[in-house]
Amino acid sequence: MNSRSPRATTALVTGAAGGIGTAVARALAAAGHPIALLDRDERVHAAADQLRGHGASACGLVGDVADADSVRAAVAATERELGPIGVLVNVAGVLRTGPILELDDEDWAACLAVNATGVWNTGRAVGRLMRARGSGSIVTVASNAATVPRVGMAAYSAAKAAAVMVTRSLALELAPSVRCNVVCPGSTDTVMLRSLWPDPDDDRGAETAVVGSPEAFRLGIPLGRIAEPEDIARAVVFLAGEDARHITLQTLTVDGGATLGA
Repeated sequence: MNSRSPRATTALVTGAAGGIGTAVARALAAAGHPIALLDRDERVHAAADQLRGHGASACGLVGDVADADSVRAAVAATERELGPIGVLVNVAGVLRTGPILELDDEDWAACLAVNATGVWNTGRAVGRLMRARGSGSIVTVASNAATVPRVGMAAYSAAKAAAVMVTRSLALELAPSVRCNVVCPGSTDTVMLRSLWPDPDDDRGAETAVVGSPEAFRLGIPLGRIAEPEDIARAVVFLAGEDARHITLQTLTVDGGATLGA
């Protein structure tokens, strides 16, 4: 882990107990940022411990992004322990699948609560602080499903599309001092993706995503592979940092070409 840069600001990463969230936290820590990892999963403490073991300043926080009070408490704890938040990365998300006519109302509500309202809650809590300080960067990890419909994924897709628009609107309202951008991953090797496979432990489950599924109107992946969480993390670090200082309101799709640039 690189030594902390004197200019690096504190970063708060949600959904950081595993998958893309943990990869983002590691990448930001390697860039010198103190990291607060927020998740409702208790394993977030182990993820923070691992970062500290590599020399990073990190803390693990248990909280629910769907609950505004929980978010405000996590933001306060982050600033108390690590200092002012200069980077917010929204990764927390849940996946509920099923046809619109059959999906439970509770599954629809869960997708909206975490994937959309979670971004609303964190954006408001952190955005107020960033606006007052006159600087900051917010990156939301959404999904390529936010722009291309998927069979059986309406709740997830709609919630991610809402997250994209909340982030873009926030970018307008917080300009010129705060930048807000979106990263839209495609199929990425995480527990969430593997939950869609017949056998989560069988790597051959990736073949369907790579080849595509015509009966579900799903294209394959031109680059011939699913992403690793680190592929998404690199895009996030770029948009969060000074190399992207003149970029805001943008969406960077990292899906190996699966959506054909849509």
